[in-house]
Amino acid sequence: MGSLDFLTLLPYTSDLLKGLITTVVLTVVTTLAGIMLAVVVAYLRAHGQIWLRRGLGTYVEVTRNTPFIVQLFFIFFGLPGLGIKIDAITAAFIAMTLNLAAYSAEILRAGISATAKGQLEAGRALGMSALQSYRHIVLVPAFARVYPSLISQAIIVMLGSAVVSQISVFDLTYAANFVQSRNFRSFEVYLLITLVYLLLAFGLRRAFMLVGSRVFAYQRGETR
Repeated sequence: MGSLDFLTLLPYTSDLLKGLITTVVLTVVTTLAGIMLAVVVAYLRAHGQIWLRRGLGTYVEVTRNTPFIVQLFFIFFGLPGLGIKIDAITAAFIAMTLNLAAYSAEILRAGISATAKGQLEAGRALGMSALQSYRHIVLVPAFARVYPSLISQAIIVMLGSAVVSQISVFDLTYAANFVQSRNFRSFEVYLLITLVYLLLAFGLRRAFMLVGSRVFAYQRGETR
């Protein structure tokens, strides 16, 4: 059995940091974009015209019942067949955003459905517009109820983003494969990457939950 030598990874620190930064940026941007898109999808599935509800329902079901890597390959390799050429990092952003939005829309719908219709009517009676009532009485409380689930889904998408290395996005997994192909220290490289993903998941979850606690405290008018 050979001895472990993590010092062999030091010359590749910049490559690993580059991959880490790409993974973090992908996660943060697609989380924000995916949740905003999920709000739109959840609202239109509840209040849109029948053809729109059915179309969005199909999008959600197709996304939730097909592998993420297939969705990624369809966007990156399939769309060029229709004349739509997308670079690797853009394809990764689109695939991750659409995937997160589909799952998050269903999570949000569950939170929205928990709001009693009488509360909306009370809001309108107090002089709120339809949009104001939906925002303050339905959407914000729904977000507060399901926020932990939304963040868990965002972390799942972050972990699943490892497959974007298959289309040559220089993320953390791509960086690990790159380093391993040059120093042949597979155990050390993938042990380090495993620990980094673990710390990244805990760190991002903590950061998102901290932001959420501040946002919802502000919406409720609480002060700290």
